[in-house]
Amino acid sequence: MAVQSNTYDVIVIGSGISGGWAAKEFCEKGFKTLLLERGPDVKHIKDYPTANMDIWEFDHHNTIPKQLKDENPIASKCYAFREDSMHFFTKDKDQEYIQEKPFDWIRGYHVGGKSLMWARNVQRWSDFDFEGPARDGFAVDWPIRYQDIAPWYSHVEKFIGVSGNRDGNPFMPDGEFLPAFDLNAVEQMIQKKIPLKYADRQVIAGRCAHITDPQPIHLEQGRAKCQNRTMCERGCPFGGYFSSNSSTLPWAAKTGNLTLVPNAIVSSILFDDHSQKASGVEVIDAETLASTSYFAKVIFVNASTLGSNMILLNSTSSRFPNGLGNDSGVLGKYIAFHNYLGSLGGNIEGFEDNYYYGRRPTAPIIPNFRNVKKQEMDFQRGYASFFTAYRGRGKYSEAQVGAEFKDSLSEVGGWGVGMMMQGETIPKESNHVRLSPDKKDSFGMPQLITSVGYDDNDEKSMQDFLNQGSEMLEYVGVKNIYTHNSKQNPGLDIHEMGGIRMGLDPKTSILNKWNQVHSCLNVFVTDGACMTSTGTQNPSITFMALTARAANYAMEELKKGNL
Repeated sequence: MAVQSNTYDVIVIGSGISGGWAAKEFCEKGFKTLLLERGPDVKHIKDYPTANMDIWEFDHHNTIPKQLKDENPIASKCYAFREDSMHFFTKDKDQEYIQEKPFDWIRGYHVGGKSLMWARNVQRWSDFDFEGPARDGFAVDWPIRYQDIAPWYSHVEKFIGVSGNRDGNPFMPDGEFLPAFDLNAVEQMIQKKIPLKYADRQVIAGRCAHITDPQPIHLEQGRAKCQNRTMCERGCPFGGYFSSNSSTLPWAAKTGNLTLVPNAIVSSILFDDHSQKASGVEVIDAETLASTSYFAKVIFVNASTLGSNMILLNSTSSRFPNGLGNDSGVLGKYIAFHNYLGSLGGNIEGFEDNYYYGRRPTAPIIPNFRNVKKQEMDFQRGYASFFTAYRGRGKYSEAQVGAEFKDSLSEVGGWGVGMMMQGETIPKESNHVRLSPDKKDSFGMPQLITSVGYDDNDEKSMQDFLNQGSEMLEYVGVKNIYTHNSKQNPGLDIHEMGGIRMGLDPKTSILNKWNQVHSCLNVFVTDGACMTSTGTQNPSITFMALTARAANYAMEELKKGNL
């Protein structure tokens, strides 16, 4: 009876961007779904305590006190870790890990995961991205191409709400868009001038998961138009941006098919030797440390890139002594991320009679133009460039205190332009994670060891971005240009991917084209861990599309009795 009461059609591990989508797809089609989240519950609106607070209402004016910063040297590096959102970030002491090489692991353990704090930029991949590894000889060939995932991009975009323009860029394909956020006067000038000198470069409006014109499907979710507050990481009471909490999870819950269990840390996936399938999961209660088993025909692993790697590595059995599905020996290896090292900027004269409305939650993009049609540089792959033109506040004053300085702050300042890179990194076997054989965290789980670093390719890509960015900004009239190497650790991009990669050959990959573990077909991994390479786009919409695609395939296989 205990086994029966803990048995479901599907178990989904993790309630973030991809886990929320898995739960929504299964529940919508009538499958009894158990959603396990290792952190506490967060209800939409109710559990956004700072959503409507003004800056003067915070004890520290929305900054981090020194003691808290000192206690969290990793989490506090994140741009969004402030007084208004720090309660959504996992504190450093709550899950220790071992950095063999410096790696800043930014986590959000609660219902909704990092879907509450993400940057919300969403761009489709193209065949240039899916064909990249095979063409350029790194990683392994993706087992899918753009045509395989394009309908699922559309499926996701219509539901979550994505603003953007149909720009016709073949390397960043168009999608199902709501009206885009406007470019300001300086950005429009740059948009017009860049293609006049650079035929291979196009400036497009940012594409982000914000509702600009609510459609019936968004109103049915209880979501409204983005209010341009850019207080997004606090949780949006309007549901203006997509999160699991405002969208997929309530949608799944209303079907009556969802069972959500928070504070449930999945320690391992149980493997049945007789059926040669996974039978369920072992769970540690985060509050009591009690152990419970749950059972299902299908298991979706969406615990975040490194979290999912941890679970599979810890799921050992006589069949899989080195981790579930790890016949190839590549589990935990070929971790990659996005290169955010380079940034630059300057100021631009004129346009003093122009300003802009509200706080736009996205930025214009120059899609990748390096090594696109063929290898042409001394480094592999490329980078997308994001930039923003803005007006400062205050006229220049030598005084930093007093009436003159105070009065100057009421005046609009001049225009500045800032630009940053989002570079593709090359997955390498040496960039890996593994479990400590002797050190455990406070929940009794083996600590994760991270061994992930930059290489010469990343440095060359950054330098090219700085050179090309400086050249483009100078061409459009930007002066006093500065360049900057952040020297930030991998992980702070919060776009880590891989370790449980998809591929055609079970000898060199863990997952097949449907995101199934090659040697355990009722286990699917559809979060960032499944990625074979990184592309130059923000990855979350690809995770969501892969999840919806895999879930619908799993449902068909369940109906056929194949799982």
